[in-house]
Amino acid sequence: MNKKMITALAVAGMATFALTADASADTYTVQSGDTLSQIAANHSTTIDTLVANNAIANANLIYVGEQLEIDAVASNASYDATQAYVAPVVASAEPVAAATSAEDTTTYTAPVATTTTAAASGSTYDQFIAAGGTDAMWTAIVMPESGGNVDASNGQYHGLGQTNQSWGYGSVSEQTSGMLNYATSRYGSVDNAIAFRAANGWW
Repeated sequence: MNKKMITALAVAGMATFALTADASADTYTVQSGDTLSQIAANHSTTIDTLVANNAIANANLIYVGEQLEIDAVASNASYDATQAYVAPVVASAEPVAAATSAEDTTTYTAPVATTTTAAASGSTYDQFIAAGGTDAMWTAIVMPESGGNVDASNGQYHGLGQTNQSWGYGSVSEQTSGMLNYATSRYGSVDNAIAFRAANGWW
């Protein structure tokens, strides 16, 4: 086998490897401020492909820390930059409203969270517990929704529980009472509300 033949086979082998690597699926962890359109562009795929590959029920919602399967096969796919699906900047899953057309390009971003430990939340956590809230509700609902920030707002939802209820603008005690009543009236109990939030990423 001559040198030219060896070189040709080596180049062909590298091309085959490149195609194989391009066709293999990988995963991407959603970061604060990410959009589906940016993720699609960075991985040479489309928003629709990401939605389909990851069984995303609501195309307007992605979450920080979520693992997305990337389909690298669609290497020449284009995307619509007006579809700005924004991952929130809280430390855990937090839905964020997003623009879906050129006519409505307003994007809402949740406030930056502090930490997921109750101790770091300080007096807000203590007031929440004193007002009748539970540690389970704080961990499973408050922290993912608002990061423990009583003034959290993404332009549509507000307060510790990130709802559109008027009590979300109140004191920690008022918000805690509102959340407890909301959980009971909508889901039947706090435990049911926690289970729903865990299963759906919103409540």
